[in-house]
Amino acid sequence: MLGGPVAITNTHSVGVVRDALVAHAVAHRRHGGGLWSLPVVGETWDGGLNDVDGLHVRPEHVDQALAAASDGPVVQGNVGGGTGMVCHEFKGGIGSASRITPRPDLGWTVGVLVQANYGEREQLRVDGVPVGLEIPVSEVPSPFPEERMDEDRLPAPGSGSIIIIVGTDAPLLPHQCQRLAQRAALGLARMGSTANNSSGDLILAFAIGNRGLNNGDEPGADEPRTRDVRMVPDNRLTPLFKATAEATEAAIVNALLAAETMVGRDGVTAHALDHDHLLDIMARHGRGPQARR
Repeated sequence: MLGGPVAITNTHSVGVVRDALVAHAVAHRRHGGGLWSLPVVGETWDGGLNDVDGLHVRPEHVDQALAAASDGPVVQGNVGGGTGMVCHEFKGGIGSASRITPRPDLGWTVGVLVQANYGEREQLRVDGVPVGLEIPVSEVPSPFPEERMDEDRLPAPGSGSIIIIVGTDAPLLPHQCQRLAQRAALGLARMGSTANNSSGDLILAFAIGNRGLNNGDEPGADEPRTRDVRMVPDNRLTPLFKATAEATEAAIVNALLAAETMVGRDGVTAHALDHDHLLDIMARHGRGPQARR
C-alpha cells in the first residue's frame, strides 16, 4: 500500500527527494511515536539539458510541490521533474490524461501522468500517424546530434526512459493493478516506443476504490479480525484496460504539446513539437479536426 505521495524527479535527486518526503511525513503525522515511512520516488535522466551533477533539487522544492498539490487541471510540459526531459528528440516533460469507462461498466475513471523522456524521432507515432518520419532531424534538429555525443557527454539519440503513473477510483486488488500497469505499456507502444536497451521505463498503478478501510481506528484500539474489500470482477476489467492504454497514449501526446523549446546546458537545445505542423500532418493522413472539415 502506498503510504504517501509519489514523487518524480531526475536521476541524481532521488535521495534528496526521498529524504524530503520522510521529513514531510514526520512533520505532518497525526499521532506521536515513531513513524514508519517508505516513500516512492521515480526518476528519469535529464543530463542532456540539465547540469544533473549540480544537484540543484533541494528539500524545499519538494515541500513547495506538496503544498501546491490540488484538485483541478494538471500543469504539464516543462514543469517539475519533467523540466529537463526530452521525448522522441523533441522537448518532452510532464503529461496527463484521463478516461472514463462507459456507464454500463460503472463509469470508473482512469488517470495517467507521465514523465516522458524517451524515444527516437523516427519512432514517433500519433494516433498511428508516423509523425517522426514526417519531421526528421534534418528539419527539426535533435538535441542530441550524433557528432556531439562524445565531446559534450550527450546521450545517444533515442535513449532515455519514461515514468507512467496510473490511478483509478475502481476497487482493484494488487494483481489487478499490475494488469492495469501492463496495459499502460501498450499505450506507450502505440506512440512508437520499442523500449530500447537504455530504457529504464517504470510503471506504477494504484487504485483507491478501497480507500478508508482504516478510517476511525484509534491507536491501541482492538483491530477487527477481518475487513471487507471490494473488487471489480476480472471479466469486467477490459474497459479499464482500454482506458489505461488510451489515457497513456494521450498523456504522452499532451506532454509533447505542452512542452516549450528549451536551451539547456552548454547550449543544448530541445525544440518543441510545432502544433500547426502536427495538425497539418494529421490532416494529410486523415486524422484530426482539419481532416473532418
